Amino acid sequence: MTTLAEDAALARRIAEGAGRLLMEIRGSGLFAGKGLGRAGDQVANRFILEALAQARPDDAVLSEEEKDDAARLAAERVWIVDPLDGTREYGEGRSDWAVHVALCIGGRAAAGAVALPGLGVTLGSDQPPALPPAHAGAPRMLVSRSRPAEQAVVVAQAIGAELIAMGSAGAKAMAVVRGEADIYLHTGGQYEWDNCAPVAVAAAAGFHVSRIDGQPLAYNQPDPYLPDLLICRHEEAPRLLALVAERPA
Repeated sequence: MTTLAEDAALARRIAEGAGRLLMEIRGSGLFAGKGLGRAGDQVANRFILEALAQARPDDAVLSEEEKDDAARLAAERVWIVDPLDGTREYGEGRSDWAVHVALCIGGRAAAGAVALPGLGVTLGSDQPPALPPAHAGAPRMLVSRSRPAEQAVVVAQAIGAELIAMGSAGAKAMAVVRGEADIYLHTGGQYEWDNCAPVAVAAAAGFHVSRIDGQPLAYNQPDPYLPDLLICRHEEAPRLLALVAERPA
């Protein structure tokens, strides 16, 4: 039987491998725009699925790029992956996109890795970064580039936060983990593959992770839709959760 440490190390290796492939595809000059995104999604997905089939053949998999198999619901161990989180940013030549590889055990994000190939960085629960020092200035809150969630904007105004627009969910979550931002409050709807790996990494690094009502994030559910998410320092969570409760969507 494998250990959780071995699973976490595997998640890192797979995420990094998929990230290298994505960088090679983008650098080939053979694709552009949406075509580049489609090619990246397909190649990274196939790489991840083959790697998991080789290394963990008895585990179930939930991938954004594959048809959902309800058999996963009976599995204790389920790998939840997003081969290319931030397809638009990837196709535009930006760096705020990611590869998510996570292991859910008993409905919990147990291990994971988020590769940020455009930055040459991978963060994983196997080697979680140290909790960065608290930011002294105005809180920095991450929002979507294209559709900032109204509730998050209202909370940002209430605490005097600076809004930082960024691409993929993984890039935003890892900006908090890396100390480049302070709060990732998302209420615009996501799926399990959007945040399982980021949540595993953020939790391992010592951050608060939850739904916006304070409830834990549950994975490998019949409907993989996850409406909301909060990642922040533990000492900031009570205030933010209270503000959200006062300002329902």
